Amino acid sequence: MNNKQFGILSLPVIVGALGYFVDIYDLLLFGIIRKQSLIDLGLTADAVTTTGENIISIQMAGLLLGGIIWGVMGDKRGRLSVLFGSIILYSIANIANGLVTNTTQYAIVRFVAGVGLAGELGAGIALVSELLSKEKRGLGTSFVAGIGLTGAVVAYFISKEFNWRVCYYIGGGLGFLLLILRVSVFESGMFHEIKKLKIARGDFTMFFTDRVRFRKYMLSILLGLPTWYIIGVLVSFSDQFGKEFGLKEDVSPGKAIMFAYAAISVGDVFIGFVSQWLKSRKKALYIFYGITAIFMILFFLQKNGSAAQMYIICAGLGFGTGFWAIFVTMAAEQFGTNLRATAATTVPNMVRGSLPLIILFFKGLRGSIDYVTAGLITGIAVMIIAVLCAIFTEETFGKDLNYVEGELASGP
Repeated sequence: MNNKQFGILSLPVIVGALGYFVDIYDLLLFGIIRKQSLIDLGLTADAVTTTGENIISIQMAGLLLGGIIWGVMGDKRGRLSVLFGSIILYSIANIANGLVTNTTQYAIVRFVAGVGLAGELGAGIALVSELLSKEKRGLGTSFVAGIGLTGAVVAYFISKEFNWRVCYYIGGGLGFLLLILRVSVFESGMFHEIKKLKIARGDFTMFFTDRVRFRKYMLSILLGLPTWYIIGVLVSFSDQFGKEFGLKEDVSPGKAIMFAYAAISVGDVFIGFVSQWLKSRKKALYIFYGITAIFMILFFLQKNGSAAQMYIICAGLGFGTGFWAIFVTMAAEQFGTNLRATAATTVPNMVRGSLPLIILFFKGLRGSIDYVTAGLITGIAVMIIAVLCAIFTEETFGKDLNYVEGELASGP
């Protein structure tokens, strides 16, 4: 199969973008309706923050586990098997979310939803990367992420019109509609080729049995840490930070998420063109790290400001973290076809799964220093780690992806 026949606006790319749209709608929905849903379940205002942190952490743990499961399946059984299986699981979970009656049920179902949601992005990026030519794949994956991330914006506006339970039902319904579209998409030619070879596929342990692969894998994960620090801490709990900053009005976390993700979607498309112009993934990444750092400084300099100011800064933070598409594309480009779906699926979900550790570090600091200073120190640590890892990461722009990891088995 000649990958060059596929354009940036070809059917597989468009369906991939719509798939990620539904994925992000469901993934961010809890953050948007967190306060409304938890208060409706009987929690006091004081308990909403703590319980919200716990449920987000549990959802991210589901993403971490799901990333491994779906990643391995993507290389063993094909990219499309993952896309079908993950959609069915998270669609059922979201419908179940609309039926919960207590926070224990809520947490369990969000964990299951997290497992399901883990498969969509990585398998989609791996598939698009293999179907497009090396000259087009950066723009293609940026298009997938840019369109997909607007799912958070749609989730926000739907939350303004419907009860939180109905919002979950809509998410489940969108997933099943997506399943129908997926039928029209076909498997990667590269995957079909390696199925004929006697070589290990989707062996997660291969990341840890070779020093070079392990180094590439860990660097790929750590590159993305700032994304979920920004979304999972600063934006999701912007209401609490707003109180600490002495803002004149209450901040809506759902509105902050909407502004951030609208800007992330723009950033994800823009970084694809920047990478193409510079002929470099890493240089584009450095530019967006810089933008993120600038808006982090502005975030923590707020004092006696307004909610509107907070939303603008959250949008700036979102635009800066629009390197999500390039970071996941780099992960896919780092590894051979027999491990590509495993890498592209597990790496972003390892980053998402790191959020509980980031929150734990943040909480630990709050025991000895104030809320704002703890958030700032956490952010500085995350940014330093990411930049150092970028320095040591291989440049993958224009890399030929038609290769495998490990040695072919001998014999007929």
